[in-house]
Amino acid sequence: MDTIPAGRSDQRLPIYQRLKDTFVHRITQGEWTPAHPIPSETQLSADFGVSVGTVRRAIEDMVQEGFLLRTQGKGTYVRRADFGNALMRFFRYTDTTGTPLRPRSKMLSVTPAPAQASINKRLQIEPSAPLLQLLRLRLIADTPMLHEEIFVSRAAFAPLLSIPLADFGDLLYPLYETACGHRVFRATETLRFDHAPDTIAQHLGVAPGEPIAVIERLAIGLDGHPLEWRRSVGLARQFTYSIELQ
Repeated sequence: MDTIPAGRSDQRLPIYQRLKDTFVHRITQGEWTPAHPIPSETQLSADFGVSVGTVRRAIEDMVQEGFLLRTQGKGTYVRRADFGNALMRFFRYTDTTGTPLRPRSKMLSVTPAPAQASINKRLQIEPSAPLLQLLRLRLIADTPMLHEEIFVSRAAFAPLLSIPLADFGDLLYPLYETACGHRVFRATETLRFDHAPDTIAQHLGVAPGEPIAVIERLAIGLDGHPLEWRRSVGLARQFTYSIELQ
């Protein structure tokens, strides 16, 4: 029978909370992955010697908090973050019939970069820790729509340096997980407007000074530690935002 490790959480907490902490630890350690369903509530109840109701409450909390995802008829899985369409909330691209178009990604470079005080602080790493800088474009057909500058810890993401640019694909977060063992859990974004500096204007094929929308994202891992900081830039004239208020 499995036990709830004494040192993992406060023993004064309710059993379901301590059980949840143990389950989260299994996710962070890679014992539970999105590839396979987690054990059934009945199995976990037997493994830990607790009631099914206690297991169910722990799992329900983890579903509500975004760690797990229930799939009807298939089981409960570790949720994989999917922000592939996140920027499409702000930049909506359609064809002549109004059908939404999803940009493809083109990695421009992955290079070692020195520490940058503001970015290291955001990533919560040592002020002198070296970084990796990733530059990429998001394109519709062959037309650049977004330019992205991405920074991660060099120590944590060194395997990215050995991957050919053509093998990066459209989504980075699955690659972070498979190549580097780091899984993005959530992210925060801030939005501002500016004017395109020369380099960004060149990448987007516009004149310097063109109004741009800038979205900065901080991606957070399962353990609550920042993993990635990125800046995505698109033309302000292509920016749109709508929200339903009730």
